[in-house]
Amino acid sequence: MRLDIAYDGTDFAGWARQPAQRTVCGEIEDRLSSIFGVPLQLTVAGRTDAGVHATGQVAHVDVPITALPRVDPRGNDTRVSNLVRRLARFLPPDVRVTAVSEAPQHFDARFSALRRHYEYRLSTAPYGVDPLRAREVVPWTRPVDLGAMREASQKLLGLNDFAAFCKRREGATTVRELQRYDWELDGHALTAYVSADAFCWSMVRSLVGAVLAVGEGRRTPQWCAELLTAGARSSSVTVAPAHGLSLVRVDYPADSELADRNVTTRETRGPTGCCGG
Repeated sequence: MRLDIAYDGTDFAGWARQPAQRTVCGEIEDRLSSIFGVPLQLTVAGRTDAGVHATGQVAHVDVPITALPRVDPRGNDTRVSNLVRRLARFLPPDVRVTAVSEAPQHFDARFSALRRHYEYRLSTAPYGVDPLRAREVVPWTRPVDLGAMREASQKLLGLNDFAAFCKRREGATTVRELQRYDWELDGHALTAYVSADAFCWSMVRSLVGAVLAVGEGRRTPQWCAELLTAGARSSSVTVAPAHGLSLVRVDYPADSELADRNVTTRETRGPTGCCGG
């Protein structure tokens, strides 16, 4: 089954299940396992860090046929039709499964994904952030040179080694294809749009932190470009706060292309190659 998921990451220790920690994965897996009466394990498109939100997260779960009653007393297929409503009753209010569907053959939430789309949100308002959005928007009262920020972002696009922007995981590559990195300022709303085939650990927030340094005049756009040759995590890059970041969409190929995409991704990324933002 494919699950589309949204959550407020404020009170979670990230996506991935951790001992004695409240996580998004743990909450959903526990409820699904109770509903179906068997232990179930989710595979996710992007393992978001502690405090990071999502409106377009995707996961899949393999459910044994024996745990799926085929029809209800009225003859309706109940494998997926009632699951969204049941999960809405059982899950805490800061995580929602917004849709459930029977996944096509070869679908893998992680390895089938073509790209992930993130947004990072800040407010330049002198009073800070609207209280109703304080959990998802970062106050920013420093200078904003939007032209310089866009120039710096453009220099980072393409297939590059983003080791300077990543917390390295053993056995994982830091080579990624950054397909979009742009900034918009609408009134006091400053938003970064970041899309790539995949992201390594803390990469999105490091990209945002680096370009914000350009925006306030502490660094130049060329400095951002030179970071791509660093080959290792750079101590000069500030990681932006987690709560401004949201995973908003994951793209997948046509059903007929899923198997080939899985093979390509596994060969490129390896078993531990994709992390959250």
